[in-house]
Amino acid sequence: MTRHLSRRGRRHAGAAPTPPRVRFHHPDFTARDMQGWKALDAEGRLPADGWRREQQWALDMGLAGSDSLTDKTIPTFARGELPHFAGINTFLKAPYVENVRDVGKYDAAVLGIPFDSGTTYRPGTRFGPQGIRRISALYTPYNYELGVDLREQMTLCDAGDVFTIPANLEKSFDQITRGVSHVASSGALPIMLGGDHSIGFPCVRGIADVTSKRIGIIHFDRHIDIQEKDLDERMHTTPWFWATNLPNVPATNLVQLGIGGWQVPRAGVAEARKRNTNVLTIADIERLGLEKTAEIALELAWKDADAVYVSFDVDSIDCGFVPGTGWPEPGGFLPREALKILGLVTAPGICGLEVVEVSPPYDTSDITALFGVRVVVEALGSMVANGTLGKHRAIIDKPVSF
Repeated sequence: MTRHLSRRGRRHAGAAPTPPRVRFHHPDFTARDMQGWKALDAEGRLPADGWRREQQWALDMGLAGSDSLTDKTIPTFARGELPHFAGINTFLKAPYVENVRDVGKYDAAVLGIPFDSGTTYRPGTRFGPQGIRRISALYTPYNYELGVDLREQMTLCDAGDVFTIPANLEKSFDQITRGVSHVASSGALPIMLGGDHSIGFPCVRGIADVTSKRIGIIHFDRHIDIQEKDLDERMHTTPWFWATNLPNVPATNLVQLGIGGWQVPRAGVAEARKRNTNVLTIADIERLGLEKTAEIALELAWKDADAVYVSFDVDSIDCGFVPGTGWPEPGGFLPREALKILGLVTAPGICGLEVVEVSPPYDTSDITALFGVRVVVEALGSMVANGTLGKHRAIIDKPVSF
């Protein structure tokens, strides 16, 4: 009679156990071919002079700390990056340039545009610059994966906010254009914190006014934003109609990434078709892949152009990740997808960057404002890593003077 034993029974009966299968969970770390190892090595090659200068400046400006402190770099009054929960919230704790005539001393200048009179549904983006600056205190200027330290490798300042005129779009647009033109003319890279998306037109106009060169636009959004008017005005749904009317900003160099869903007005679609713009939906991007998408965007935006401007609407991200925005829409980018593409398209250098539609009154735990911060530092970090920050200065051949 044959006796059938379970696996457990055979073990107890003295049967030879099956040798365990050897599993390899990771590559050969000794080869140091992983990004983690490369990032560790890259940090060791970064200078620390900027940090030491900031520590000394903090002591000079804030008095030496109390005698009981063992860390003698800590001042009595908070100055500079530390502690993250204290101090006056400029963007990334960058120096506040009270006299805006000094912005040309820096590689890049942040300027807030607290304007939401172009909003057609949920106002609140006038508080976007405040919200972005406040949560930016959470960040350091160092990025591990890129091996970049903005404090050590570039200079950044905060020029404060443009004085916009509530309820008057055209006067506010003129103020915005004037402010952006001033920063661009100085040679500093303009970084605009919005504000609703209507500011896209006056921001681009501010750069276009100071150059005879041709400008392309890469636009991250769920909405096409190229109809002529909305509610009889130039609103946040219309910036690219007017921007691509400028003589040196052709519509054929406008590339729009992530457009789709149930909030795209047909009037804008008709205009995009008429002007022969370039639209990639989320489905297109999923099919093409992130690297190929960035390659296509760069090819189209830079075709016969001399510089590229980037407009990043936070509602291009799936609204589960960015609740604090004026016109949320499901089905957009995952944050890491958009950040990857952004890093790739800014690597060759840009002539300006705007982050729009951060609306703190609708935000949850500052996560939308935090993403707005990440857009700015991701773009700056990519340009620093690729040695292209400052490339925009070559196109400024008609600087303005006030």
